[in-house]
Amino acid sequence: MSSNSVKELLEKLPEVARAYLEGRAIDEVECIVADLAGIARGKAMPGGKFARQPFFYLPNSIFFQTITGDWADEVADGFTEPDMVLTPDFSTATPAPWTADTTLQVIHDIKDQAGNPVPFAPRNVLKRVVALYNELGLDPIVAPEMEFYLVAPNTDPAREIEPPMGRSGRRAAARQAYSMSAVDEYGKVIDDIYDFAEIMGLEIDGILQEGGAGQIELNLRHGDPVKLADEMFFFKRMIREAALRHDTYATFMAKPIEGEPGSAMHIHHSVVSLKTGENIFSNPDGSETPEFMHFIGGMQRNMPAVIALLAPYVNSYRRYVPDFAAPINLEWGRDNRTTGLRVPVSEPAARRVENRLPGMDCNPYLGIAASLACGLVGLIEKTGPSDPFAGDAYQLQSGVPRGLGDALGLLRANKTIQRTLGEEFCRVYSAVKELEHNEFLQVISPWERQHLLLNV
Repeated sequence: MSSNSVKELLEKLPEVARAYLEGRAIDEVECIVADLAGIARGKAMPGGKFARQPFFYLPNSIFFQTITGDWADEVADGFTEPDMVLTPDFSTATPAPWTADTTLQVIHDIKDQAGNPVPFAPRNVLKRVVALYNELGLDPIVAPEMEFYLVAPNTDPAREIEPPMGRSGRRAAARQAYSMSAVDEYGKVIDDIYDFAEIMGLEIDGILQEGGAGQIELNLRHGDPVKLADEMFFFKRMIREAALRHDTYATFMAKPIEGEPGSAMHIHHSVVSLKTGENIFSNPDGSETPEFMHFIGGMQRNMPAVIALLAPYVNSYRRYVPDFAAPINLEWGRDNRTTGLRVPVSEPAARRVENRLPGMDCNPYLGIAASLACGLVGLIEKTGPSDPFAGDAYQLQSGVPRGLGDALGLLRANKTIQRTLGEEFCRVYSAVKELEHNEFLQVISPWERQHLLLNV
């Protein structure tokens, strides 16, 4: 790489990337995007070529692929796989510190050859929703939580997943929520997560032990939805790599272990005025505004239509079980963790709504976009919420779809949500998920072999 190209590239990079490259040559750059599942796809190239190449191409079919690798080819008018144009968003450039070489990761913007954002690219879907808020003079703020499991290596899909072996030589035990000694059992993995996060410029607000065996919760600071979705995209990849260093798997599967709580991606929402910078959920005297109620009402009314995005796999619905720390309803309550929507204790300036329905297996771009879309529709339509629920909401009948097929039907039926997220995106997403669902229905489970083989 010429000295001029090095200088030009460094000037475009954020401080964290420049600090990492000080005294080093760029061996490789990973040019990546998130597909519908949130998997990193793209190309790796030498640093010199990346510095000289302003864009590159990928086929649009990467967004038509199921989690199993099949193709939903009916989503396009002829499955011709036209190229999309990918250009680097240099603000996202960050090291990949687990690699042997000096490697940068850069998330890319995705447009078609006419220069229009590709509507079914997840990052573009989130940008679309944020832009709709901006058009109303509003700026959405989110604070996500990430729950995941550390588990013992599992190379046989037929074998049940087990908790990891801790430093004591014993497997992690369940029901150890907030236990510091439980976190210490796999402290080496946590240490690497902290170290990698510092190198990558990712800010962690806190790490704690959740209720499941080997279950961790990682909290992020509040901020811009797109930036935080980018960070979650990076975090999921980085956490897996940190775990593998210590012969451990990290899984973001919604319900990996039978009899244990599932893993959620709780999202805290607030909305500020672009003009004043004030939280529109609070009046000057600290009281709640009508907009706060409309936001909650919009989430209650429209959440069923986006469950297919918040719970995107057949396994996701195993998380919605009463008394397993996952909501099964669309009620809202103040400081009530049994409701799907929770209003945490806070100062008026930090008044917010926590959506407890998303699973950690959802694509962070789509999960945040879907949740914000529901609130936005409420603000526009001035939707009134139900009365706040007091007591144990687990005793209520579920307002949440019980399976992926039902959830996809609700998405197809809600035209307002389709227009908000983008009709073409909803068409592509539904087709991909329908194919995944049909593939799953062809699988014969151990339960069926155990109870039906010789009994029916």
